[in-house]
Amino acid sequence: MVDFNEKNQPESPAAQPAETEPPQSSEKGSFALTAAKETFKLARDIFLIIAVFILAGVFIVQPVVVEGTSMAPLLHDGERLLVNKLIYYNIKSVEWGHIERGDIVVFWYPNDPQKSYVKRVIGLPGETVEIVSGKVLIDGQELNEDYVTSEHNQTLASFPPRMVDQHYYFVMGDNRDNSSDSRYWGLVPEKYIYGKVFFRYWKPGQTGFINHGRYEIDPSEESREETMTEEAK
Repeated sequence: MVDFNEKNQPESPAAQPAETEPPQSSEKGSFALTAAKETFKLARDIFLIIAVFILAGVFIVQPVVVEGTSMAPLLHDGERLLVNKLIYYNIKSVEWGHIERGDIVVFWYPNDPQKSYVKRVIGLPGETVEIVSGKVLIDGQELNEDYVTSEHNQTLASFPPRMVDQHYYFVMGDNRDNSSDSRYWGLVPEKYIYGKVFFRYWKPGQTGFINHGRYEIDPSEESREETMTEEAK
């Protein structure tokens, strides 16, 4: 027998796999989330960098501009300097953290704190500073100053002895013929000194680190050695 029902039934088409659309919406969402995270990280890094620079400017380094010629021939009008502000905290364990003889410092002018000056530290607390014919004497001993040139010290002026009080400093400009300093208006309070010069970044050709004065014999150190020797006797 022939089964007509089975023979006459149309063949059903083969099942085709369903085409699926790529999850574009989820991919876009993931990309947007990643971009947002990267943007947040960038903004965070920029904020931290700015904060570091602000903190450095407040507590560590500050730019200043030289006005005038009182520190010639080392410094000139219009030059840009960086000063280290760590000296304000008087950290004795590191050179940058305290004031030494020969340091070039910036400070508020005692007679008008609205103005700031840049000078070299000559006399330390407890010392006696005297100037005889243009030569500086510390506790009676001549200070060797190789940064002072004859061109800028022609007047060879003399000034009477001056005792430097505790927490004060005696400062002078390298241009002894044209400098308003401790010879004329007195000592600088320690609290008025807000920075020590360490780098010149302008003008071109003059950039570089600036070291403080060096002396063959530091009168204060020699005096201490003599005192110790006498005590030992």
